[in-house]
Amino acid sequence: MTETKSRSPEFRLAAGTLRGLRQDLFHDAFAYRPLNRMRTDGLLLRQLSERMRARIAWTPHALVGAAALFVAFMGLASADSFALRFAVEVVPLVLLPAATVLMTLVRPVGAFWISLALTPFAAFASGGYWPWTPSTFPSHLTVLVVVAARTRPRTAAWMWGFTVLFGAVMDNFGGWHRSATTSAFALVSAFALLVVAVVQIRRDAEREVTVQRTVTAVERDRRTQLEERTTIARELHDVVAHHMSVVAIQAEAAPYRVENPPPELEQAFATIRENAVAALTELRRVLGVVRAEDQQVPDAPQPTLAQLDGLLANVREAGLETEKTVTGAVRELPQGVELSAYRIIQEALSNTLRHAPGATAKVELGYVLGGLGLRVVNGPPTGQVKPSPGAGHGITGMRERVAMLDGDMTAVATAEGGYEITAFIPVQLADEPHEPHEPHGADGGTDEPYGTGEPYGADERRGARLEKREIRLEKMEEAERA
Repeated sequence: MTETKSRSPEFRLAAGTLRGLRQDLFHDAFAYRPLNRMRTDGLLLRQLSERMRARIAWTPHALVGAAALFVAFMGLASADSFALRFAVEVVPLVLLPAATVLMTLVRPVGAFWISLALTPFAAFASGGYWPWTPSTFPSHLTVLVVVAARTRPRTAAWMWGFTVLFGAVMDNFGGWHRSATTSAFALVSAFALLVVAVVQIRRDAEREVTVQRTVTAVERDRRTQLEERTTIARELHDVVAHHMSVVAIQAEAAPYRVENPPPELEQAFATIRENAVAALTELRRVLGVVRAEDQQVPDAPQPTLAQLDGLLANVREAGLETEKTVTGAVRELPQGVELSAYRIIQEALSNTLRHAPGATAKVELGYVLGGLGLRVVNGPPTGQVKPSPGAGHGITGMRERVAMLDGDMTAVATAEGGYEITAFIPVQLADEPHEPHEPHGADGGTDEPYGTGEPYGADERRGARLEKREIRLEKMEEAERA
């Protein structure tokens, strides 16, 4: 361990360089590595037929085959026309150089070594060219380019260095055969390998950027989803905590509403209150962590559909003409359902203000036996659409709210150029009818409570309900302030 640490940086650099050399050119040099077909999912190639794209995918193999034919033609042109001499030269000058080019399709690094070893034999056989013959010059150049394109720039640098060193040795070994073919080959091959390296580096960079963008988009969507779920959890925490406070207050006040209540009844309500307070404490301890440190607890309960008219009035003041339609028997829904419906409508109208200036919007609520249906649709923009300052994740938040309540939602563009949000939130019916409340506006709803046959204007029942509601709201506000 001490010896490793005492080694100089130069030694470690040299050791790493040798390991890279061994990995690139010597380790499994003759391993079977077939050339993959070209991808045909580009923008232009997608327009072609399947049969045509299947043929185009073999373009790299066809180019290598064409290069092998060119090498064979150059070898034939340089061979002696004398029959016996031609028979001796045809193998090292024609067949073997073309074979090394074809070998790059399956064993690229091995083709490089064979092409390098073939060079002196071809030079001896030619008798007039040293060390690169008219066939080995293009064949070895093709081998370098193909192998460099199939590996990495570092491998191309190693191959070029070995080739230049080998050519220099051959020049000195050849004596009177010495010529300028090595320097010419070094310049041509250096330029070709530089082009291949630049293209490969650019391709790798684009691939890395694409992967990074994909990962960033996935992480951004995941972060947005978590933020939306955190927001929903905060709001539901307020809703549940509000109801638990009401349960505790009602359990404490219930014995005083009965004259001379039995001890068992008092003990039962006391137990209910203790359990409600304990549950409220645990709820605030567990779910309270989702609230930001600088966020204050709201002084009033979360909004419901009863405040929808106020929301529509606000967006009308902002310049968005909005029309509301309510169908079905209006009834009080679970507060979580009403809160989610309110937030969905609020986000849909906000998106309309940002992305469709000058458009009009329609808000439709449908109370059915199985739940609540809502639809927000806006027309095409009539003003100039400016870049939106929003995060662009409003649809994600809507989907999270609907999915949390086991509902369904669609968000699609309309044929007129607008946008439409539709959602259905299921609501399980209770065994007893819920206490009705006033309609959500003068332009929709009914005057009869859901599940009863009595008119909404019965004085005695209405007065009692209003009195209870005022008492309950006062106690709820006191509990929230506490």
